[in-house]
Amino acid sequence: MSYAVEVVVMNKRSARDPEGETIHRHLVLRKGYGQVKGVRVGKYLLFRVDAGSPREALSIVRELVEKLRIYNPVVHDVEVRLRAEGSGPQVPGD
Repeated sequence: MSYAVEVVVMNKRSARDPEGETIHRHLVLRKGYGQVKGVRVGKYLLFRVDAGSPREALSIVRELVEKLRIYNPVVHDVEVRLRAEGSGPQVPGD
């Protein structure tokens, strides 16, 4: 079976996010959205994985992310999750 697995890479909370700060200050606040208190910028990756179960698909992507250094664990946090079918962008191979 084929599964869509999402990976979100963000700067750690302790690290500054200059891009997010710029978007917040120069776009969001200047356009009158004062109720928005902060913006964080990251990377979103979407994988299509053939696996025997959702758990196996997640395991494959977690291993890939670690071994191929998709992120820097010193400065980034990473979240790997199964995407709900039918939601979000298409994955190549869909």
